[in-house]
Amino acid sequence: MTPAERLARLRLIRTPHVGPVSWHQLMQRFGSGEAALDALPDLALRGGAGRPRIAPADAVLREIDRVAALGARHIFSDEDDYSPLLCEVEGAPPVVIVRGDAAMLRRPCVAIVGARNASAAACRFARQLAADLAARDVTVVSGLARGVDTAAHIGALGGSTAGVIASGIDIAFPPENAALQEKIASDQLLVAEQPPGTEPLARHFPSRNRIIAGMAHGTVVIEAAPRSGSLITARRAGDYGREVMAVPGSPLDPRAQGCNLLIREGATLIQNVDDVIEAVGPIDTRMVREPVRPFALAAGALSAAAIDAGEGDRRDVAALLGPTPVAIDELVRQSGQAATTVQLVLLELELAGRIERHAGARVSLV
Repeated sequence: MTPAERLARLRLIRTPHVGPVSWHQLMQRFGSGEAALDALPDLALRGGAGRPRIAPADAVLREIDRVAALGARHIFSDEDDYSPLLCEVEGAPPVVIVRGDAAMLRRPCVAIVGARNASAAACRFARQLAADLAARDVTVVSGLARGVDTAAHIGALGGSTAGVIASGIDIAFPPENAALQEKIASDQLLVAEQPPGTEPLARHFPSRNRIIAGMAHGTVVIEAAPRSGSLITARRAGDYGREVMAVPGSPLDPRAQGCNLLIREGATLIQNVDDVIEAVGPIDTRMVREPVRPFALAAGALSAAAIDAGEGDRRDVAALLGPTPVAIDELVRQSGQAATTVQLVLLELELAGRIERHAGARVSLV
């Protein structure tokens, strides 16, 4: 990939209203970041907006220089060092920033997540489970949060562990984990989606959670409240077709309610490392119908041959949208339009800032 193409791709994802799904669709339709940038103003105009505020080249060049100065690098979703499991999921980040050994993501990966205010018993179990997994050459993935995440990373330091953070790669959060984060970045692997200098805002954590779930063959939850971020990670793992595992706890402990709920809904009950290895073990090849394709090549992605949508098509699709998220498949059925036409109309509306994408291939009006 040429430096000019890398710059164009990074400018594209740093442009307002260009999200992971629209980035992949633009690349699929136009074949390169440079061509997609050239087409952006016209697409946004068709969606009902003025000229888009494309990320300035000098600002993106400063980001590239800052990442290099930190000893990190950008990895795009079609490059060899990108997580092969993450590449398969809906809305995979077009680019991540990493410090450390990205090759460890090609080993079997298991995510361990849980409560920030975890009990001492939960932290001890997380630390021991992570150490046992690392001893079996499994990469332990977690989010470097307080409690269970911290215990899991510490337990896996003797093997391999990957920390996924919600901030820029140069910002430690929580602050007391600064030394642990630096050790993981130096000796293991640190992953961030946000550019350097980005503070860990609340909206970044669900995005971080989808990366944790997407990078792993399965997710283990150890203590979690019913509405916690750990359960968001577990449900994302289930949406991606990955194994969801949970450690049971006392019904008298509110921190165990989320795990017990997951088990009641069908998650695998975990008591030791053997249970985890059995749950994420290889599937019999006779049960696999076809190879898993990267998300960008999945059905419904826009090809270069996709026709342009007419005004009538745009009106028909836009009339079906509202503030409540609706599945894109339902829009295709209700509108009677081809899937590629609906996808193109949604792309134009997103670039114009008129729609928002949600998990499960759903969209709503902003």
